[in-house]
Amino acid sequence: MNTDRKARWAVRQSALPTVVRPCPDCPATRHRPTGRIRVNASGKLLDVWLLLSCAGCDRTSKVPVHERVHVSSLAPARLVAFETNSPAVVRELTLDASLAARNGYRLDWTGTWELETCAPGYALDHPAPLTVAVGFELPVPVRLERLLVLGLGASRTEIRRLAGTGRLQLPAALNAKAHQDFDLTVRPSDPAQHPAPTALRAALRRPRPDATAHQLLRPAVGF
Repeated sequence: MNTDRKARWAVRQSALPTVVRPCPDCPATRHRPTGRIRVNASGKLLDVWLLLSCAGCDRTSKVPVHERVHVSSLAPARLVAFETNSPAVVRELTLDASLAARNGYRLDWTGTWELETCAPGYALDHPAPLTVAVGFELPVPVRLERLLVLGLGASRTEIRRLAGTGRLQLPAALNAKAHQDFDLTVRPSDPAQHPAPTALRAALRRPRPDATAHQLLRPAVGF
């Protein structure tokens, strides 16, 4: 009896994304987080900035996180995390797409992720379906086709063929990008379209059903 095959893939973080915005001091547009957060207090009002470093000239720039907010509006643990440069909070702010949109820059995710699977490839002609749970460690936008090429160990041509025949069940089109957890399924091929190899070989070895009968019914010559 065929049973479903299950797998789990993880999109792991290998680096933080690059912040893309112009540098006032040089032509470079790439910035990396310095790992530091600056907090400035003016009475009961606070300003909080994420600090970036230009890849071209090392100039430090600031990304506003909170501006002129009352100290009571921040949870004490959150304020301590800002003041102590918590790596988890630096990561959170760097990955924050809403913060990027609010401050008019974009994130470059190139080289920030790698795919971890439980096997380097999967038998796509297996008679049982394959269900894969894909989990994201960071919200990196990954094209589904590229993810499948890496995870299934198949070519783009093969992936597109599977999608074209309806054997791939995906949450979106192949050229779409995903950035959060989802499931996919690779359905088995239709056995009716692909005869079993043993049955095919037996059919080729079997004599034509009309050959013997044709010879027996042939009239004798010379009588």
